[in-house]
Amino acid sequence: MTASLPALIVIDVQRAFDEWEAAGKRRNNPDAVARIVDLLKAFRTSRAPIFHIRHEGTRPNSSFLPSRSGHAVKDEAREQDHEPVIVKRVNSAFIGTDLETRLRASNIATLVICGATTNHCVETTTRMAGNLGFDACLVRDATWTFDRIGPDGEAHSAEQIHAMTLSNLNGEFARIVTADEAIASFAAK
Repeated sequence: MTASLPALIVIDVQRAFDEWEAAGKRRNNPDAVARIVDLLKAFRTSRAPIFHIRHEGTRPNSSFLPSRSGHAVKDEAREQDHEPVIVKRVNSAFIGTDLETRLRASNIATLVICGATTNHCVETTTRMAGNLGFDACLVRDATWTFDRIGPDGEAHSAEQIHAMTLSNLNGEFARIVTADEAIASFAAK
């Protein structure tokens, strides 16, 4: 059986992150959603598979509860009618979902991964993709994260966290690429 086209995995591009930013949380990669839009356009033009992942919060104070405005997808990254939406309740898009089954049934070997946040759901999904034997490509300029305080009280910038996450994943779990590189390699197939 011949491998099919790569699949685009769009993780948690939801309004909760806009709400966090409006409340004062600082993020990196302000153009990440624009790069996601570029990827969506390229995959749609080529009729390649796209899977939209949504996070559904389970904790009472979660910004991602279905009853809250943050659960909604950002308009720019909204799915089209034929594009599946997979709802997850933990960090990995592979846990408690049928994502792996769908990918294997379609003979998809390569995953182009983007979305939010770099060091949480994107990282966890990318690690699992690599561990499950998929050829994972993480799109560095189509993902973002926020500043955080570590367990020792030290402040870590979103840029530092993003860079360290990419470094941790690079070569072992995924290839780290830009949106332009992903689109160029995809177009060449």
